[in-house]
Amino acid sequence: MKGLKYLLVFACFVPLLIFRDFTPNNELKYLSIADEALRDEHWFAFWNHGAAYADKPPLYLWIVMLGKWLFGTHSMFFLGLFSVIPALVTLRVMDKWTAPYLNERYRNSAFLALMTSGLFVGSAVVLRMDMLMCMFIVLALYTFFKMYSGLAKRRDGVLLPVYIFLALFTKGPVGLLVPVLCIPVFLATQHRLREYGRYFGWRTWGILLALCAVWFGCVFAEGGKEYLNNLLFNQTVNRAVDAFHHKEPAWYYLKTIWYSLAPWILLYVVAIVLGIRRHLLNTDLKRFFMVIIATTFIALSVFSGKLDIYMLPIFPFIAYLAFLMMPGLKKKALLVMVGIPAGVLVLAFPAYFVAMHYVTLPVKPTWLYPFTTLLLSAGAGCSLYWLFRKQLRRAIDSLAIGLLLTVFAGSFALPQLDPYMGFRAMSEKAQSVAHEEGIDTFYYHPFRSAENIDAYIGCPLQPLEAEEIAARAEKERFVLFLREKNRRKNPELQAAVAGRTEYRFGDYAIVIFD
Repeated sequence: MKGLKYLLVFACFVPLLIFRDFTPNNELKYLSIADEALRDEHWFAFWNHGAAYADKPPLYLWIVMLGKWLFGTHSMFFLGLFSVIPALVTLRVMDKWTAPYLNERYRNSAFLALMTSGLFVGSAVVLRMDMLMCMFIVLALYTFFKMYSGLAKRRDGVLLPVYIFLALFTKGPVGLLVPVLCIPVFLATQHRLREYGRYFGWRTWGILLALCAVWFGCVFAEGGKEYLNNLLFNQTVNRAVDAFHHKEPAWYYLKTIWYSLAPWILLYVVAIVLGIRRHLLNTDLKRFFMVIIATTFIALSVFSGKLDIYMLPIFPFIAYLAFLMMPGLKKKALLVMVGIPAGVLVLAFPAYFVAMHYVTLPVKPTWLYPFTTLLLSAGAGCSLYWLFRKQLRRAIDSLAIGLLLTVFAGSFALPQLDPYMGFRAMSEKAQSVAHEEGIDTFYYHPFRSAENIDAYIGCPLQPLEAEEIAARAEKERFVLFLREKNRRKNPELQAAVAGRTEYRFGDYAIVIFD
């Protein structure tokens, strides 16, 4: 029965993995990079349409490549497993880790709260490597704490550097930074820094350096000196000191954390702050969690390059530290912190009907739309009922379950919305028309991620500016992908495609030049 909650949560995400299309900006790019790597037989150095792609280590791209090799196509369900399952493994590790300190009812509530925390649940359903990295970081820190507490097995001395390397091999420097920085800071706060060599001795560093040497050697063999320099310096040191992407001020995460952990951020912050004020950081576990949160938050705030998702590794520790504090706190303030988001979300159902008077949806609404908001309002309403009865845990559970059911029900509306969210429907139509008309050439008028449509149609596309379209149309037959926003702004593009057969998909269209 203990595994039932994991199975039920997994079931809530199954429809999402079945019905959702790949997002154009990141997910589709990973598919295209993987296809190019398979075609050119590159395993450690990657390119995206000829441009070096040293942004990410190989592990996640290997998973994408494996899926293509196994199924002959890119499977959303298969790839989604490598986000959902790591999220559930992370929850399982946190549950097991806190079991000696927190009773099962509180752990179940912590499980539900973290699973429905904004960016955590988002990372569990988006095809990115962040949740996989988060899992390896949590495993590394858990392994260290077992060693610190005298509960480790012999193999844990080897698993610690392996987990750290896998975190690094999944996403990059953050995977290395969090455990390597947080562990000595924690030892220093415990006045046990002299024991550092017990955890990071010759064996740990030897394994880490050996694995990195193999990786970097393979990168050099495939990509050469320039690619290796890009991987080791441009994507690490330069991003940290003077980022060329995602450059944000030092206080950036003080702003984003509030919506990244919605709707529970008020509960988390108040519980942790009250716990510190009442001297409840009274166990090694709580102090270690606090060190992980504070050290990682400060370190990532100092770095120049910032994204909301970079904070993902500390979310499990924020959630579980808050719940570790709760048994020693008076419940009045905590009830209010749950009541605020519940009071807002209970309005979801009536707000839907109000919004429909002012908002025009791109598709005709079905019964799923109000039903989904009804589930959200029902969960929030149950939460308010238990808050009125001063039952904090039941209030948390009710709101979280309502959120999960909302995700489950809302997923069934995705097939109707996918043409407005991704390129699959447009690409399939382009292939179908091209096959019927005997066309084998595809162009695109430049828009973001258009070149990655090759992951769908199985052949390369070339960019075509508006002034080139007429000349091409006289010489060959082709399918043109374009964005409606660009057409509206460009009279020359409007004239070039006027009178042609076209098919529209949200803000995009394909135009047939036959």
